[in-house]
Amino acid sequence: MVNLMNKKQEIITQESKDFYKSLVHVVGPIALQNLISAAVSSADVIMLGYIGQTEIAASSLASQIMFIMLMIATGLGSGLVILCAQYWGKKDIEAIRTLHGIALRISTAAGLIFSIATMFFPQAIMKFFTNEEPIIQSGTIYLKAISLSYLCFSISQVFQAGFKSIERVKIVSIITTTTLSLNILLNAVFIFGLLGLPAMGIKGVGLATTISRVIELIFCLIYAKCTKDVKFSLSNIVRFNSMLNRDFFKYSLPALGNELVWGSAFSAYSVIFGHLGEDLVAANSVVGVARNLCTVVCFGMAYGGAIVLGKTMGSGDMALAERNAKRLAKSTIFSGLAGSIIIFAFYPILPFIAKLSEQAAYYRNILLIINSFSIFGAAINTVYICGIFRSGGDSRFGFFVDTFTMWGLSVPLGIIVAFVLKLPPLAVYAIMYLDEFEKIPAVLIHYKRKKWLCNITRENLELTK
Repeated sequence: MVNLMNKKQEIITQESKDFYKSLVHVVGPIALQNLISAAVSSADVIMLGYIGQTEIAASSLASQIMFIMLMIATGLGSGLVILCAQYWGKKDIEAIRTLHGIALRISTAAGLIFSIATMFFPQAIMKFFTNEEPIIQSGTIYLKAISLSYLCFSISQVFQAGFKSIERVKIVSIITTTTLSLNILLNAVFIFGLLGLPAMGIKGVGLATTISRVIELIFCLIYAKCTKDVKFSLSNIVRFNSMLNRDFFKYSLPALGNELVWGSAFSAYSVIFGHLGEDLVAANSVVGVARNLCTVVCFGMAYGGAIVLGKTMGSGDMALAERNAKRLAKSTIFSGLAGSIIIFAFYPILPFIAKLSEQAAYYRNILLIINSFSIFGAAINTVYICGIFRSGGDSRFGFFVDTFTMWGLSVPLGIIVAFVLKLPPLAVYAIMYLDEFEKIPAVLIHYKRKKWLCNITRENLELTK
């Protein structure tokens, strides 16, 4: 009996080691990618801080358009990863290529729409976010300069999601690190007019982003051309299969809807903040630097964990997938708690990131405290909704719970307290950031029901090009 128990313990210990080894293999590069992306946003804020507070506020509000595009790309990428990770577990290469083509068609269309809108209607877009004319003018300049990047970004993100789904996360990290590092360098060159170029200010931020996104897309296409097992290619856009098409929409549309609901709600928060004054917007931009840096690990673990769990479910081992889901939840929540604590280390650093008015600096200090609590709640929700549930194809729950808590509660409540009750800006901010804790009970109940634990792959597919 003792030997049997020892043998079982050895199996569990080895199983745990294997899981964390796989998790580190996938999450490490994803976390690095998130870190570099956060570093670019931080560099934008820091460099624009030398230009003026108005430029910081304009960049923050105008960037909400890229944020929405990112949510679309993330939703489509999640749908692609949900299915491809499971088909990768059963080594069905043709299904993976067909799914890649489906995502590519949708994402490219979205990117094209965003590029046209920001190129020809930038001022109208900025007027939606704020009524302060200096911010509108600066944001208009920024949106025109960055417009082409949306199309490039929409294509490259689908390729990167495909690479991640077959565990080629290192190349994604290399591509992202290279191109975003170039973005930071070009920011400095264009903003301040280095190397003999004229100083472009906020226009330089948009131009630097556009150039780096073009290069990122080129790198993705080159690597895709060199892969031997799964041929990710632009030609996949003409591959069709009715069953996979239905599956993709079944599992990716709720994920896409979830990301859009979540992202558009945060953009709505920005609209509300934008009408409460430049000081709050600028303070939130600076605190966002610290928040983004403190969440790279926990968010990387949540999205990376979905790949590891999905592969296990695709191979048919549901018992192992359930045990690994518990391990993923514990490790991600712990990293979220660490991020909540670490954010306070930025308190003495934030004054040096950007020069703010006295009122904005006061807001910044309070917002830091609010975000420290919000990070912990976000870690809990993200690992379950975007990691564990989506790994088994359950993307509907996140869509419904975020729709209810954010659009049913937080956004309407924010409008009421800001414009009807006219509460102070800090009170409005704190009330709106309660959404992460509103959804936790429902998330934990759904996890206990185990409806997310599914193998969603199909057998004997007849694939056509």
